[in-house]
Amino acid sequence: MYLFTLLGNLLIMGTIWREHSLHTPMYLFLCALSISEILFTVTITPQMLADMLSTHCSITFVACASQMFFSFTFGYTHSFLLMIMGYDRYVAICHPLRYNVLMSTRDCARLVSWCWAGGSVVGMMVTLIIFHLSFCGSNEIHHFFCHIFSLLKLACGRDTASLTLGVILVCVTALMGCLFLIVLSYVFIVAAILRIPSAEGRHKTFSTCVSHLTIVVVHYGFASLIYLKPKGSHSMDSNILITTTYTVFTPFLSPIIFSLRNKELKNAIKRSFRRTFCLLNS
Repeated sequence: MYLFTLLGNLLIMGTIWREHSLHTPMYLFLCALSISEILFTVTITPQMLADMLSTHCSITFVACASQMFFSFTFGYTHSFLLMIMGYDRYVAICHPLRYNVLMSTRDCARLVSWCWAGGSVVGMMVTLIIFHLSFCGSNEIHHFFCHIFSLLKLACGRDTASLTLGVILVCVTALMGCLFLIVLSYVFIVAAILRIPSAEGRHKTFSTCVSHLTIVVVHYGFASLIYLKPKGSHSMDSNILITTTYTVFTPFLSPIIFSLRNKELKNAIKRSFRRTFCLLNS
């Protein structure tokens, strides 16, 4: 599954790079999304696989802080990219005549840069807050990587409760802010689609949003379960299960959803394979 995630996202990136017909804002954002998913997976999964094969699982303080920073950076960059992909669909459907002006190459590159910068800021804030805490007692992390809630359980001191609240506010505010803007984009998109007179036109227009909408539901569904679910007696075990599913399964699903639900990308991948086989046989 790990290798398929890497190969699937690399295939999408390679296809977008080779096919000039895909050099559009939507596919630029998709390429950036694939990069963030590869980096997010590489940050967590190799360490997890190594620990599964080892009898002695350990990680240094600096490595744990680095893993937390990069996992949050790439995870939130993913959220911000999904947000601007929703904005891209909004402009394409609601303001088609102004699309080339509003979504120029320079503007798209600027939006992608802001997404990476935003992810880095969130990652840095959360990491600094967590590792500002004092850790005492057991140094055993009950998780497969340096997960925020597992580390908070090891923290002690008078400021632990307030800093925990601060971390949750940062995480939830960023996630809910992105989700709110995505939902707002789709409210305008649905309103614009309903004004299209023909059923075929409505279906064709909405089909350009299906893959993005599916990824949004999967991504925010798991993220909401991790950060918003009530804490019970078995919350740590269930949290590990949900986080494992989110960390491994979501990046695995993304290339499948985009390649199967996006007709233009699917045809481009087929053309790339045909071209490769022709070169090999010639």
